[in-house]
Amino acid sequence: MSTYILGLDLGTTSVKAVLFETDSRAVVATHALPTASDIINNSVTKAKEQDTLRIIDTLNRCVGLLPRDKLQHVNSIGLSGQMHGVLFWKAKSGCDWSNRDFFTARDTSQLITWQDGRCSSELLSSLPKPDSHLSVATGFGCATIFWYMKHRPEFLEDFTVAGTIQDYVVSMLCGLDVCVMTPQNAASWGFFNTSSNQWNIDILRGAGFPLTLLPQCVPSGGLAGQTCSDWHGIPAGTPVGAALGDFQCSVYSCMSARTDAVLNISTSAQLTFAMPADFKPPHSPQLTSSISYFPYFDSLYLAVAASLNGGNVLATFVEMLTTWMKELNAELSDSCLYEKLIGCALNQETSDLRVSPTILGERHNPFCLGQVTNISASNLSLGHVTRALCSGVLDNITSMMPVEHLQQAGVSRIVGSGSALARNEVLRQEVERAFPQPVVYRQNADSAVGVAMVLCDRL
Repeated sequence: MSTYILGLDLGTTSVKAVLFETDSRAVVATHALPTASDIINNSVTKAKEQDTLRIIDTLNRCVGLLPRDKLQHVNSIGLSGQMHGVLFWKAKSGCDWSNRDFFTARDTSQLITWQDGRCSSELLSSLPKPDSHLSVATGFGCATIFWYMKHRPEFLEDFTVAGTIQDYVVSMLCGLDVCVMTPQNAASWGFFNTSSNQWNIDILRGAGFPLTLLPQCVPSGGLAGQTCSDWHGIPAGTPVGAALGDFQCSVYSCMSARTDAVLNISTSAQLTFAMPADFKPPHSPQLTSSISYFPYFDSLYLAVAASLNGGNVLATFVEMLTTWMKELNAELSDSCLYEKLIGCALNQETSDLRVSPTILGERHNPFCLGQVTNISASNLSLGHVTRALCSGVLDNITSMMPVEHLQQAGVSRIVGSGSALARNEVLRQEVERAFPQPVVYRQNADSAVGVAMVLCDRL
């Protein structure tokens, strides 16, 4: 009888669920749904928050669409999700299992995401220096908690536990009173030493940080517990993996050789390759470097150019045009407009228009904003602008990790993945122009598949 691993990814804009057959290592069923969970918070400048209830409701609907006869034979569950963000909840009442065999969120905060910009440069510069090779930026869990300590300390008194959204789901599935977190997610919060796999307890204590909110660290690729209840037909007692980072799981799903570099373009964009086994990260943050070193598996590190500007730039462009059209009383749906833009750009093979798409800045250069240059009367068509925008996304990521750097590291192939690449042929064309190495695209290469592969290989 076939057995399956349920792989789940709680992304920035959608939830995806896959059933991964353990013997054939094949995806036999999959569903993805948008969360539509963004919240407008006018009381906090540059806030980026999401509705936890909507995310969990989308998760339940997504899993519920998978074949129930196969869900009954799931032998483990793996979760990944958007990194850096923070969610707060009460340990003993963080969800309600009373509605049949799925849970609903209760006594939780909204999710403050990785895109949150509430932590000013002044606040960040006032924080203690971390004992870590990774710097701390706005949108990071620990930075957000420091913001609440300064601006709304009473908010923190309402909660006893904090973690990423994927950590929360693991805790609820297993009925845990604490949050367990892997180094992959802990490193994305800041104030975590990946060499010792420990929080900077003394540094945080000295700054008055509420240490009780820090999750307990467990190994990446290990188990967090077992399901405390039946869940959509999955039996109680099913092992659940400790939640992993969506970036690392996406890489795991498609990096088949050490000489591969993986380019993922979804909401954001990342270009990465694996460092040698004996690599040790620097002792302190390299604040102006565009390349960071993220913990992977088995004490390995990934060299990463992590851009804040990816598919979200294209989505902002579409949103801008949609708004303009509404003002002109000529409405068109976002999806229809997107398809038309891609068609225009495919008819425009090149453009001398130059778009620097860094509208969100970058972590190593937060004050860098977008620019459009080399404008002429002959390059203002939608085809030119869309082509230049896609080219600009690639120019930005390759400026952060130059092609020469990849060649020196022995990279012989680029593996493309991510939802933006999958749906945008123009972006794929620009990828193939940007790199001298051959480019391949992985089908079924994403975080939900990757987390299932991790469990299949390690449990």
